[in-house]
Amino acid sequence: MMQKNTDGLKKHAEQKSKAAVEKVDATIREMDSAGENINFNSISNRCGVSKTFLYNNQTLRERIEGFRQRQINRGINQRAKYEKTSKSKDVIIRAKDKRIAELESENKRLKSQLELLRGKLYEQNEKWREQ
Repeated sequence: MMQKNTDGLKKHAEQKSKAAVEKVDATIREMDSAGENINFNSISNRCGVSKTFLYNNQTLRERIEGFRQRQINRGINQRAKYEKTSKSKDVIIRAKDKRIAELESENKRLKSQLELLRGKLYEQNEKWREQ
């Protein structure tokens, strides 16, 4: 039996794999600097490599999962920040509503006092006219 020479095929496959890894690395750096979402699907589509290739290459897999987790954490932090902002807005609104109610009450009281004082002033004017 004749043994087949597959060294050339193996070498070509290794070179192709190495080129794909370099392309993926460059794409990850590019997408990270642009602030784009980095996940297996986006890298696969951008680079033209299979998701299987990305999942099977442990270094690339860990790197992509790291970026994906960082983006998830960023989203969670933004939601928490929004929730804090929303809660603080609610507190501010309640405080302003309370202040408005106090001012309306004071305004009503002052209008009542003004009405009484106008009545007294009118009575005094009438007394002076009669004299």
